[in-house]
Amino acid sequence: MFNVLPSIGPDIARVAPGFRALSLAVEGSRIVNPGVGAQALARAYDSVGAGGPAWAEAHLASWAEVFRQFGAKPRRTACSADALRKRVLKTGSVASIDPVVDLYNAVSIQWAIPVGGEDFTAYRGMPRLVIADGTELFDTVKDGTPVHEAAECGEVVWRDDIGVTCRRWNWRQGVRTRLTADAKQMWFVLESLPEMPVTALHEAGDALVNGLRLLMPGAAIATRLIGFGIW
Repeated sequence: MFNVLPSIGPDIARVAPGFRALSLAVEGSRIVNPGVGAQALARAYDSVGAGGPAWAEAHLASWAEVFRQFGAKPRRTACSADALRKRVLKTGSVASIDPVVDLYNAVSIQWAIPVGGEDFTAYRGMPRLVIADGTELFDTVKDGTPVHEAAECGEVVWRDDIGVTCRRWNWRQGVRTRLTADAKQMWFVLESLPEMPVTALHEAGDALVNGLRLLMPGAAIATRLIGFGIW
């Protein structure tokens, strides 16, 4: 089993002192039940339609305030969970991508929590959550063309030894480490603030773990709790 040891820069505590997250390292295996992701999405849509969970609005509002703390404009660049839930409320669904991405998007939607999924084989070094100095490069696509752009100075980013893997904390993932269902080593991070009960964070993590085990029964999974919050 491979290890993922994410680190959090000390300056992050100034931006979000109650931040805590679950980190999941997953050795992928053959997908046996490809419908698991779609089924999870259907449950997530029902949950949002029923108004759950009770703390969702407060949690997403807290993420918006954290984004403002480092200069982002949450109405233009919302946290990933807020963007997904707004799309569900507006259109009733989100686009299906592949079984693994659908599964972690479903967890994000149902539990109102940003969830990232990355192909760890594309990483160089370990994931680090840091405040950017403005020189870190991020690979993305604009108008169908691959480009590199620099993170803004003061922006919170996930990065590795090469560059930024996710801008504005959890707003947009890069192309280099983008996860697909055939990845052999996967890394997931479920990110929460104190407005989300820690029991709910563990429930969301359990839902992702159980879904992955249904999807690919041969997968090996290791879970680690990280952050500053009181567990």
